[in-house]
Amino acid sequence: MSKQTPFNGQDSNKLIEIKHVSKFFKVSEGTLKAVNDVNLDIYKGETLGLVGESGCGKSTFGKVLMGIYPPTHGQILYHGKKDIEVKKNTLFEYSKMAQIIFQDPYSSLDPRMTVGSIIEEGMIIHKMYDKQKRQERVYELLELVGLNREHANRFPHEFSGGQRQRIGIARALAIEPEFIVCDEPISALDVSIQSQIINLLHDLQEKLNLTYLFIAHDLNIVKYISDRIAVMYLGNIVELATSDELYSNTLHPYSQALLSAVPIPDPDKEAQKQRHILSGDVPSPINTPKGCPFAGRCPRATDICRQEKPPLEMKQGHLVACHHVEK
Repeated sequence: MSKQTPFNGQDSNKLIEIKHVSKFFKVSEGTLKAVNDVNLDIYKGETLGLVGESGCGKSTFGKVLMGIYPPTHGQILYHGKKDIEVKKNTLFEYSKMAQIIFQDPYSSLDPRMTVGSIIEEGMIIHKMYDKQKRQERVYELLELVGLNREHANRFPHEFSGGQRQRIGIARALAIEPEFIVCDEPISALDVSIQSQIINLLHDLQEKLNLTYLFIAHDLNIVKYISDRIAVMYLGNIVELATSDELYSNTLHPYSQALLSAVPIPDPDKEAQKQRHILSGDVPSPINTPKGCPFAGRCPRATDICRQEKPPLEMKQGHLVACHHVEK
């Protein structure tokens, strides 16, 4: 899919600004640094992909953006002026404009509620419409996501995984948000269903002018749907670029290792491609290393990498956090 980048880097197009945001958890062994000093802007109308290994902090970051977890440090600005953590009423207002699609379509739907009640619940909480209009809206949303109005009176256990995820999408759309966190929305689905959900999300974005944070570990899917891609390692953003730029000019050694693991559907090209094999294990987020978080596994690492954390800065056309990439 060829996508036109819907942002031009102007401040007026910034929907969400993430400034030095961290999320730490107190555990028995010490402090777990799930998200560590992240700076990002999300532009209206774009899909920002977020990739990285399991446990790197992607889902935690998405929940911080939703207000589910308050940030330990930093600030999240919505439309440039509203800090979503300042007051409860601000967070309530923000929750109408930002919704989330969860990873597991089985556990994210209340089994005791009908599908209609699940979709209608957000409209009731935000006092949207009268009862008749809410029912009409439920029917519209079911048809919008590829189901039909007869499904409104059924319960979640009567549906397949793909159908449940469609219900989750309809629930997220019910209160007319402009920003949606897609937290690995296809990872629990059969491969045959994944493309249907991805195409549905893309079609809905075009129809409703939605903005997505798309969290995933499947790099082929992320390339297909995303305008820009952020690569996360141990709670840190190590590279940020447009989708085409990241795949054609990968700069960070961790990003290079991730992309080299993506299979090419051509046996000859697959046999010839350069592979970047990482040694060692991901460090503990409780005892994070000094300096670059990737230094212990990086083939380029030198003394400066082990002593100083590199900033995320512009080098060779996009943002990367690495001491050994020339500006």
